[in-house]
Amino acid sequence: MLGPVILAASRSDKMRRLVSAAPVTKPVVDRFIPGETVDEVIPIVTDLADKGLEVTLDVVGEDITTPEQATAARDAYLQLVERLKPLGLEGCAEMSVKLSMFGQALDGGHELALANVRPVVEAAAAIGTTVTLDAEDHTTLDSMFAIHDELRKDFPETGCVIQSYLFRTEADARRLAANGSRVRLVKGAYKEPASVAYQDKAEIDKAYVRILKILMAGDGYPMIGSHDPRLIAITQELARRAGRKLEEYEFQMLYGIRGDEQLRLAAEGHRMRVYTAYGTDWYGYFMRRLAEKPANLLFFARSMLTRD
Repeated sequence: MLGPVILAASRSDKMRRLVSAAPVTKPVVDRFIPGETVDEVIPIVTDLADKGLEVTLDVVGEDITTPEQATAARDAYLQLVERLKPLGLEGCAEMSVKLSMFGQALDGGHELALANVRPVVEAAAAIGTTVTLDAEDHTTLDSMFAIHDELRKDFPETGCVIQSYLFRTEADARRLAANGSRVRLVKGAYKEPASVAYQDKAEIDKAYVRILKILMAGDGYPMIGSHDPRLIAITQELARRAGRKLEEYEFQMLYGIRGDEQLRLAAEGHRMRVYTAYGTDWYGYFMRRLAEKPANLLFFARSMLTRD
């Protein structure tokens, strides 16, 4: 019952003000969102790289209402590319984008989002890196996949995200694995109806493993978005059975969560990418992370206390 309540709070301006002003909020947020500006996040990127970790960077802020805000989002990513350019981290530092931030939900949103994201993908390719399109709620996915297909015509390294809790995802995974896509598999973070998504955690986990098998057996590049030790172990076994080398798939985890495990996997030779969000509009992103499942409330609090 907590998930829908937290998601509702993520859209409430009143709750945004209350949570943002609470003294306890900042140290929690700082643990998971390391900065509000590109100047603050660049040292984080270099520090993670020095530790053998890779990153995917997300400029937070999906709730836009005007084309001008979509243009500003595009420009924020272009600024990020410019700051990454002299670091020499080709392939180590990529970007993740939500197409809603580029205007997908506005009038003419599909064309607007494609027009705004293309320059970011072009700029990323010019410095030797790439972009992954994040998945949002199920009503946006046909548009996201169509944009992904269009971008891959010129930039085949463009990635996308699929969510195991959706009934459609096994079919999506087969298509993406067959055409050699870079695919991040996650469980899913949006409140979806029972008509399109599994509601039971055990069913979501079973679907995750089925989809993981499809990706590992396919021609693409799987990116395993999970902090679950069991799923990490299953991934390693499925990769072994599929004859995949360590550089032919990667793990991804959120910044601030299971840092020791991230370092352990990297030390074993795995590609370990840290999803690192930054920006001033952190509230919605942070609340959605809490809403993914009720246990996250305790999980985030325990992570902050243990500093693991």
